[in-house]
Amino acid sequence: MGQEFLGFQWDALLSEAGFLAIFADTSRVRIFLFRWLLFRLMFFSGVVKLASGDPNWRNLTALHYHYETQPLPTPLAWYMYQLPMGFQKASTLFTFFVELLVPFWFFAPRRVRHIGGWITIGLQVLILATGNYTYFNFLTIFLALFLFIEPAAPGVSRPGRFHAKVTIMLAALIGITSGMLCLRLFDIPLPPGAPAVMRMVAPFNLVNSYGLFAVMTTERNEIIVEGSNDGAQWKAYEFKYKPGDVRRAPPIVEPLQPRLDWQMWFAALSDYRQNPWFVNFAIRLMEGEPAVLRLLRDNPFPGAPPKYVRARLYLYHFTHFGQQGWWTREERGEYLPVVSLK
Repeated sequence: MGQEFLGFQWDALLSEAGFLAIFADTSRVRIFLFRWLLFRLMFFSGVVKLASGDPNWRNLTALHYHYETQPLPTPLAWYMYQLPMGFQKASTLFTFFVELLVPFWFFAPRRVRHIGGWITIGLQVLILATGNYTYFNFLTIFLALFLFIEPAAPGVSRPGRFHAKVTIMLAALIGITSGMLCLRLFDIPLPPGAPAVMRMVAPFNLVNSYGLFAVMTTERNEIIVEGSNDGAQWKAYEFKYKPGDVRRAPPIVEPLQPRLDWQMWFAALSDYRQNPWFVNFAIRLMEGEPAVLRLLRDNPFPGAPPKYVRARLYLYHFTHFGQQGWWTREERGEYLPVVSLK
């Protein structure tokens, strides 16, 4: 239903965690399944960064770019961007430590498992403080709480036969499917029949593969959408949350996800021809569609919609101490040529 606007990894994570929550109890198997989900989320995120071959992850400079180029940074991201390269490399190394080594602590004895839980929660707090990643970090923190929950004693709760059968089927489904995902992650050939099973399960988002920012974006391109009635004088549409006015501070909007603003970030990484929704967006602006205009910060054409719409591409950079504003920008050229309903 949401198509591009509901295709994010945290939507899949919410679906998978919500499915597990239907069967949640304090049995050893159920708690293990939540810990296994957290393990896959963290470990896969670390593996894809190295498997992608991106030199910025391998030379530990990725976070030098991350604070500036992420979809919706917070004000704290501006300050983190000012820190020296040595700190950025140490932070990147810490990220690898948390994502590649700490997840194995999730299955260790209680004391080590608890330490792994606090380290994971700490990383999530740092991420949500510097970037608006909707409910993703909050959900990950909730999953980490299962590292502190101990299974009920065998004599305390004796599940019925039906309950036990459901648990076995649930564990089998997740175990088999996630095992296939692990094989695919490491480019190991799948056994016969496995691709068919993967295709059957995939639409339900019950077991997913994760891994954000496998390739680090090193430049921040922003699309500025403009309207005009004569093709000569142009007025810009200001979005609620994404960078536009260079004097406006980055927002804090999590756990809300302004999905249009997010999609504008992805659209700037490619061409409008690869984003048919963007063309539809331009059409709705020229039609003056109220539901679309409400997604924007303001409407520069309150009386009647513009006759023409275009989009320009700009390169944005964070300012430095001593400079005015939060951003600097330079025009890069055309993104969407001048269009009209005719």
